[in-house]
Amino acid sequence: MPKYTLTGFGNKYRDMPKENIPIYQLPMSISGIAVFPMSSDLLVTHTHEEVVFPHRHDHYTCFFVESGHMDFNIDFQDIDICPSSLLLSFPGQVHYVGASDGLAGWLVAFDGKFVDESARAVIEQSFTRIALIHLDNIEKEWFRNIFKLLYSTLEEKKSETFHHQLVQNLLNAFFYKVVNIFQQQEDKRIQEYTSRSVDIVKTFNQLVRKHYIELKKPADFASKMNITVSYLNDTIKAVTGFSSTYLIQQEIFREAQRLLFYTSKSIKEIAFQLGYDDYKYFIRLFTKTVGTSPSNFRNSHKAVHL
Repeated sequence: MPKYTLTGFGNKYRDMPKENIPIYQLPMSISGIAVFPMSSDLLVTHTHEEVVFPHRHDHYTCFFVESGHMDFNIDFQDIDICPSSLLLSFPGQVHYVGASDGLAGWLVAFDGKFVDESARAVIEQSFTRIALIHLDNIEKEWFRNIFKLLYSTLEEKKSETFHHQLVQNLLNAFFYKVVNIFQQQEDKRIQEYTSRSVDIVKTFNQLVRKHYIELKKPADFASKMNITVSYLNDTIKAVTGFSSTYLIQQEIFREAQRLLFYTSKSIKEIAFQLGYDDYKYFIRLFTKTVGTSPSNFRNSHKAVHL
């Protein structure tokens, strides 16, 4: 089973100052794709040091639970991954693995550049940032088989002709299936809205996630989307129930909470990192958005694992 490398921290993360949230990378030796069977014992004996502490990935990670369960936390949301479920974590999300019991399943980690860009956009533009899908028996069997194929193919000699293309095509087959099921489940929640409205919201969400540090106003995003700010605001409000300003601030202060919770950076440093030269304004805005000041948030939310 491959081990992740920890950018900037080495293997003594617990003993080092919390200046940044650690980022796990895929080892160069596995060519951007890793697949392995997953069990409670395996998580403890092989990856315990890496996965039980809050961290980010620079790649996608998918946990497929066939039986048993696994506790997981993504961006302050506790998730119980039950049998016949699949969780996809996105690059940049802060997460860690909790307890597991009777766990059997698979894990695949892969660089986003190896999967179809249009399929990836469906995930990245989705309304939710928690991609947890529940599988029926046929879907469960399909994923079990594709994981076995990926695993056995990666174990073959990499010098064989078209080996890399074969692995990439299997990975894309897996990813297409994930996206299809995820989109079906999301479509049920948004079927009352026009496709144009849904596209606007998805594009807006993607842009916010990409540019929230340098762009702070709805007008900035409306300009990028070539629509009026009033049309953007009306559409976002109608579909999501929230204002575009609220969604922008949620993205900003979700990252602020991560940095307050998982690092020892000062509030002033965090404000500057998130694009605020006036840290006092940042504090006022954080307090209004989150409901408590940055210092109170940090003091009342102690990281359990650190």
